[in-house]
Amino acid sequence: MNLIGTNIFSRKLAEHSLPLRHTRTEILQINVGKLCNLTCIHCHVNAGPKRKEIMVRETIDRVVDWLAKTDIPTVDLTGGAPEMIPDFKYLVERLKALAPPRHIIDRCNLTILLEPGFEDYAPFLAQHRIEIIASMPCYSPENVNAQRGEGVFDGSIKGLQLLNSLGYGIDPALPLHLVYNPNGAFLPGPQAELEAEYKHELQEHFGIVFNQLFTITNLPIARFASWLKNNGQLADYMALLNDAFNPATVNGLMCRNTINVSWRGEVFDCDFNQMLKMQWRDEDRALNLWDIDPAAVEHREIQTGEHCFGCTAGAGSSCGGALL
Repeated sequence: MNLIGTNIFSRKLAEHSLPLRHTRTEILQINVGKLCNLTCIHCHVNAGPKRKEIMVRETIDRVVDWLAKTDIPTVDLTGGAPEMIPDFKYLVERLKALAPPRHIIDRCNLTILLEPGFEDYAPFLAQHRIEIIASMPCYSPENVNAQRGEGVFDGSIKGLQLLNSLGYGIDPALPLHLVYNPNGAFLPGPQAELEAEYKHELQEHFGIVFNQLFTITNLPIARFASWLKNNGQLADYMALLNDAFNPATVNGLMCRNTINVSWRGEVFDCDFNQMLKMQWRDEDRALNLWDIDPAAVEHREIQTGEHCFGCTAGAGSSCGGALL
């Protein structure tokens, strides 16, 4: 992907007189690594059980020490399956000990909560009042298993029932949100309509409750890009995203108020840019989080590429769901 000023997406922004720069940082998103118990076809991280990339304690300490000097209110933990790094609990406990207190989000695939050795992780998350955003690409087993692997639907249902039993989705202090990704080369449907369907189906058939559904567009990078290419759909999908560009989504893009950091401490505008190795630089020097002055981030120009059409197509897409 090309960088600032030279790619199709940046030209599209210029056509609409839409500068894309950082605002005040509200979220530090930490991708703790690529280790995961699943190998979903839509995964932009290429995560899986054999990946070795994980955040170690030394890096955790440097990240948390940097965060302690800021007033960034929210920390968003993602992966892979974040819970699988050996120091996940250490990371959460260090974050919870900060002053002022930080709100913590765990992007959970649900099935990890049932794996041997992880039986106490759901109670741990509840004890520390961690918000959970859980991947649940459909309320039918056929679609979930096709996208995420055989048997994943049943595991996801059990994981949700476990979380409900601990108060998630019921207690206001324990928010539980679900994420819908399309099972193919198309845009998500209307978020409000899908949320109503999810709530009805999951309550009716499994007694499951949750707070919100977030619809997220699949971005054409990593494993999903390979799937598109292998199925002869990459060019058509890119055209779909480009044609559906909506300038009204730009002000709400997550890259504007988020700093993304990798398992090694490298800094990016978003998790997608991280996977494309579009690291922040100061002239010729690649930057790690601890090289950044948080007060100097505002107005920094955001690196873009053609993949950014995925976040601006239709109703828009972010880690918090649709933008419009």
